[in-house]
Amino acid sequence: MRYKLDETRKTGRRTRTSHAQVVDELGKAIVAGTYPVGSILPGDTELAQRFKVSRTVLRETMKTLAAKGMVVAKARVGTRVTEKNLWNMFDSEIIAWHFDNGVTEEFLLQLYDIRLAFEPFAAGLVAERANAEEIEMLRGLALEMAAAGHTADSLALADLRFHLAIAEASHNPFMRTLGSLIEAALVGMFRMSTPPTENGFANIADTHMRIVDAIVSGDNAAARRAMEDVILDGRIHVHEAFEARGSEAVTGSISAAISPL
Repeated sequence: MRYKLDETRKTGRRTRTSHAQVVDELGKAIVAGTYPVGSILPGDTELAQRFKVSRTVLRETMKTLAAKGMVVAKARVGTRVTEKNLWNMFDSEIIAWHFDNGVTEEFLLQLYDIRLAFEPFAAGLVAERANAEEIEMLRGLALEMAAAGHTADSLALADLRFHLAIAEASHNPFMRTLGSLIEAALVGMFRMSTPPTENGFANIADTHMRIVDAIVSGDNAAARRAMEDVILDGRIHVHEAFEARGSEAVTGSISAAISPL
């Protein structure tokens, strides 16, 4: 899987199938509470008329939403919206729908909790497993963050590429599946922030280079500590940004968060 920020930058807005469009609309509505937990979705006839699609498309849509844990079909009852604790919160679309509807400080800080649980360990694995080519790529990505003229958008994209490269270089396929969570956490932090020279992000290249230096040394523990420091710093930025703006939620599509460079 490739992640939405980079895909959008490279290819622009994609033409979606009828199935994808209906999944997107219903998924957003469920997350927004238009169809609250425990409610029954409208029947096939009503949905087919609303979305101008066939019953076959609707059946595939419900299968997709069921696979995400968001709905369950009951004979002679209909399709019911499930409890949120059953939703697959690692699913990139579910995360994106939360952004579309506005994410809270609690939601973003929970993303950082998960990052803290996994990314430092991934950095330690990279210190043990990365080859020379991967290390050189990581060094280049860290240096890219120090380039002059970054906007919050372009710096977020550079940051994202670094963290996805760490996941790849861990040589653990499970780490790679965390890309959607990393993306969402970074988008949330940078979207709330002013340009990097004004908000304390000016040292971001240095903090990421410390991760690279530890990897070069093959020091698992140091790489883990350096990654933990980076994530904790981002977590602090999220908290401070929410304090500055009050309780206002962060809204907007993740895939549109980073404009093309």
